[in-house]
Amino acid sequence: MQNNVKNIFDSFNDYLVKEQELRTEIRDIVRDIDQAAKEAAIALQVIHSSIADVSAACAKARTFFDTCREGYAKLAALIPAGQYYRYHDHWHYMTQRIVFLIALTIYLEKGFLVTRDTAADILGLSVSQQQGFHLDIEDYLVGILQLASELSRYAVNSVILGDYEKPLTISKFVADLNSGFRLLNLKNDSLRKRFDALKYDVKKIEEIVYDISIRGLRTEATGAAAVGGAAAAEAPSAPTAEPAAAEEKQA
Repeated sequence: MQNNVKNIFDSFNDYLVKEQELRTEIRDIVRDIDQAAKEAAIALQVIHSSIADVSAACAKARTFFDTCREGYAKLAALIPAGQYYRYHDHWHYMTQRIVFLIALTIYLEKGFLVTRDTAADILGLSVSQQQGFHLDIEDYLVGILQLASELSRYAVNSVILGDYEKPLTISKFVADLNSGFRLLNLKNDSLRKRFDALKYDVKKIEEIVYDISIRGLRTEATGAAAVGGAAAAEAPSAPTAEPAAAEEKQA
């Protein structure tokens, strides 16, 4: 082999070795973040079996978000400038799940939709691509869609636990969420497919509210409001959200 050819391929080999080492480091950090996310998810599962323990579950979940924040700081320091999307596949599914957990926690605590800025702040990220490591908007949106699915399950279990008011609140929130997503021009991609599943979550919650009303489990006036809230799924209103400043105070 000629020396110039050998030198060329030696340089390729050096590049590939460094690339593999970097991806190994990324996977190690992502594994630690993912473990913290799993612990947060486990802590929040108590909401489906105990109304009294919801606040404690949210507080516990927030401690794991701090661990996630530390992990993202390590990733931000590790990823070369301008190469965020080159390695994005390592953490984007995990980030979507963490956004969902953050959104669920804030909804349980305050009853409103977490903004992208607040979710990013909890994780120590920016929302600007120009600033490098950031919270991708699609990751945020998919996480919010996962929230709707979890809330439909929460509505069912709230009834089982004897809380007949919670499904009405959830119905109004998810209907607003549905209306907000309808304002987006979504293409035929994974986000669009995930959004298509939202209508089934809306329908499931509407049926729960309807059943509560016709069975007389709530007062007549409140029951009428429940039906109205469920029908609002098609109304052109924006998702329920509080000012970011209020969320940041809580975060």
